[in-house]
Amino acid sequence: MVHFRLHSFPRLMISLTLALTLALPLIAALAGGAKAQDRRQNEPGEFDFYVLSLSWSPSFCEEAAERGGRSQIQCSGRPYAFVVHGLWPQYENGFPEYCQRPSPRLNRSIVSSMLDLMPAPGLIFNEWDKHGTCSGLTDRNYFETIRKARAAIKIPAEYLDLSQAKTVAPADVEEAFIKANPGLSNAAVSVTCNRTRLSEVRICLSKDLQFRACEETDRRACRRDQVTMPPIRGG
Repeated sequence: MVHFRLHSFPRLMISLTLALTLALPLIAALAGGAKAQDRRQNEPGEFDFYVLSLSWSPSFCEEAAERGGRSQIQCSGRPYAFVVHGLWPQYENGFPEYCQRPSPRLNRSIVSSMLDLMPAPGLIFNEWDKHGTCSGLTDRNYFETIRKARAAIKIPAEYLDLSQAKTVAPADVEEAFIKANPGLSNAAVSVTCNRTRLSEVRICLSKDLQFRACEETDRRACRRDQVTMPPIRGG
């Protein structure tokens, strides 16, 4: 029995060394993630910039239909193109969320006033709870800021009335937004996608709603060569 243990000891040490070697990158990654959290984490009003997220509504609606969930409000009736998903406070690395629990009650008159840009009450309530409470603004001022941010962005003409499905390169969509919006650069805009469809165009804005670069947002952009933009419903 002793002879067996002595023989096994080198193998055991090799196995332990190998396991530790494999585990070190994971340990480092976890430590790095913790270190990356901003020191201001979730302090209302303490952030660096905004991301205005514009969702391609036809993609959202097709995905909702495929999931077989209940009918989405924005997917019936009026045809929508790009709609506002949200205006998200960001850090240079990472972002705050749910900065007040429970969140201040959102006035329903504000919800009604935003349905032209964000055509789903549930979306509006969620955006206030998750992102608006981190802005440091009152509910009314936060949604007024969303409206100002959206008004500052011109949607390229080719995406205003898309009557047929269109295959696009994400880089071309970015370029179309850059051409339509003087001062916007590649460093301040990114396109996201799912497996086959364009999902969103995200534009980075300073706190005073000027275009600004955002490397981390750009790193999360769609890396596919081509994606589909489904046509506007009713188109």
